[in-house]
Amino acid sequence: MSTTSTTPQTPATDRTEEEWRRKLTREQYRITRLKGTEPAFSGKYWDCHDQGVYRCVCCGAELFSSDTKFDSGTGWPSFYRPLRSENIAEETDDGFLMRRTEVHCNKCGAHLGHVFPDGPEPTGLRYCINSAALDLKKEP
Repeated sequence: MSTTSTTPQTPATDRTEEEWRRKLTREQYRITRLKGTEPAFSGKYWDCHDQGVYRCVCCGAELFSSDTKFDSGTGWPSFYRPLRSENIAEETDDGFLMRRTEVHCNKCGAHLGHVFPDGPEPTGLRYCINSAALDLKKEP
């Protein structure tokens, strides 16, 4: 796991909280703007095998490729590498009486999920991401 922690840059969008509420579903807003999580095995992408690019549901930034998605057995979509590292930001999350690394969209600050050091090679990382934070643009 990377030891360098980054924080989101100035968001690419200057939306107000009310604008985010209008743009997103209640579940998307709760997860991406309020740092929530969806129950395991409940999101639309946890068992999705379609090819394409997973984008941020808030701003459309390209986050993960289906080529790096794997079945982690956790019930959330898991990836071993971001598509574009500059679109991902990390910060320490000390919530729930444990230390984890939270993952954000670096363009708009949306909470995506967490990254853990127990993924497959070649990176050894598991980006455990909420389906509600993603929008899959399928490849033909």
